[in-house]
Amino acid sequence: MKKLDVIIPCYNSQHTIRTVVDGILKATEERFDTRILLSNDHSPDDVWNEIKMLCMEHQNVIGIDLARNFGQQSARMAAIHFVEGDYVVFMDDDGQHDSEYIPKLVEKLDEGYDIVYASFEYKKQAKWKSLGSDFRQITSEWLEEKPKGIHTSSYFVVKRYIVDELKKYPSPSPIIFGYLMKITQNISSVPVPHMARLQGKSGYNLKKLVRLWLNAATSFSVVPLRLASYLGFLSSGIGIAALAIIVVRKLLYPQIAAGYTSTIAVILLFFGIVLIMLGLTGEYIGRMFMTINCVPQYVIKEVVWNKGEEIKNV
Repeated sequence: MKKLDVIIPCYNSQHTIRTVVDGILKATEERFDTRILLSNDHSPDDVWNEIKMLCMEHQNVIGIDLARNFGQQSARMAAIHFVEGDYVVFMDDDGQHDSEYIPKLVEKLDEGYDIVYASFEYKKQAKWKSLGSDFRQITSEWLEEKPKGIHTSSYFVVKRYIVDELKKYPSPSPIIFGYLMKITQNISSVPVPHMARLQGKSGYNLKKLVRLWLNAATSFSVVPLRLASYLGFLSSGIGIAALAIIVVRKLLYPQIAAGYTSTIAVILLFFGIVLIMLGLTGEYIGRMFMTINCVPQYVIKEVVWNKGEEIKNV
């Protein structure tokens, strides 16, 4: 049988991860030699002890404990260095990704694709998050070169060589999706129903989602800088035109008093544009600074793996 590795970042999933693992094993055990890599992103609940119990019960479950909270993307990156499978599935720990569709994703991959995403037509989440997801899909086409018509998600399967390339990704703030777009454009998707969360609610609030989008927008594209430059040229043109109009009006109608309100409005407009440009430039410089200083992508504190003997801490 083909080897299949499933990578799951874990955070606040003490009461859901066992159900997710059981579902994966049930869906894949007859077709694949499956291993499940559970990466604990320094969760505040007791999920690490639950992961260790799963490792004791299953020889094909590996637990990876990170030293602090590095984020979902880094937790995935920590797990890929333990990959041995021919196929690698990425999914979440909340039960919203139906593991019954793993074989269908792999079947689509075997048609000749390098990456196959689960495409969710309707997501069981807040409306504003669905709108944000749609915005992300649209902007990723011109920021990260996502093929048109492909709907991406955090539930997807890739071939082994893709993961081998991911291992070379050194960024301290990784965006796996954007990096995958630079590796290959041979991508497809499969319609998959979006399940209700088994328990709790998403840890992504508006602030975190905006930060994630900004990280993605500035990690693999200079389009935001180009837009800022275009905006600068546009504002300069408007300023020159406005200045010419004001001078001509003053010459034609000397009695016109100087406009304090309009002056303040123009100052606020142009200084706002300048600050946006400085902020974007700072984002790029900050990422270079962190990379040059070798800020760690993740730090593994402990690895637990039952190799058929007593459980071992690596």
